[in-house]
Amino acid sequence: MNHEVIVTCALTGAGDTTGKSHLVPVTPKQIAEAAVEAARAGATVVHCHVRDPQTGTFSRDVALYREVMERIRESDVDIIVNLTAGMGGDLEIGPGETPTDFGPGTDLVGPLTRLAHVEELLPEICTLDCGTLNFGDGDTIYVSTPAQLRAGAKRISELGVKAELEIFDTGHLWFAKQMIKEGLLHDPLFQLCLGIPWGAPADTTTMKAMVDNLPAGATWAGFGIGRMQMPMAAQAVLLGGNVRVGLEDNLYLDKGVLASNGQLVERVSEILTRLGARVLTPAEGRAKMNLTRR
Repeated sequence: MNHEVIVTCALTGAGDTTGKSHLVPVTPKQIAEAAVEAARAGATVVHCHVRDPQTGTFSRDVALYREVMERIRESDVDIIVNLTAGMGGDLEIGPGETPTDFGPGTDLVGPLTRLAHVEELLPEICTLDCGTLNFGDGDTIYVSTPAQLRAGAKRISELGVKAELEIFDTGHLWFAKQMIKEGLLHDPLFQLCLGIPWGAPADTTTMKAMVDNLPAGATWAGFGIGRMQMPMAAQAVLLGGNVRVGLEDNLYLDKGVLASNGQLVERVSEILTRLGARVLTPAEGRAKMNLTRR
């Protein structure tokens, strides 16, 4: 069991959730306020996407990321910022016998374009989604090829940003370890992402299988989506890891009760306390993850 836990709060994500909960932050101001709320509730790290302020849909606009970062840095709280670098990998296959007629959900760019905001803003952590995945029940695929991943990993390392490797299935973990073996990544973090159809399921057996295949001494976290958010948080800590909660992955505090990011942090902190663990401060989290505060 891990008794000193890093809690990450994933604030908004890129999914179609804004119509399901009015508490999902959309504008840079709302996202930054959610980061401050999570920090005051006890989070160690906030994981940030941005959205188009007019439509609420996902965005890769560097100006939006810049505003979020500036607002967080100007606040009166200390928090580690983790920016997604996963946007730009969506490919919506065309229907039936016309698969190359890519659909309107396609947003596919190269590996370095996906890092444009990381290049400019230099967060303490950014993510690297470690493989291609059937994403949901439709025709959308998240694309991240070995060549793209090698290019992205190399650039993240050159920037001096800590990579958090997003692992959605066992093959992703296999390739993540290959990139470390090739010297493309140094002391990365691992995030085990469970329950996304059709990746790794959110259950104890799968999480433990992944944990058993992590590099020795790796700093890792795990999460489940939806109603499995809190059970998988408890499971991750019992297996020696850290946790992630937040509205990117789950909208509810209890059945039928919409949550805020701060409430989800408070709920998981209570669970961890009752298990005999404690949540690390951002300063303690930096020491554990070998980060340099920016």
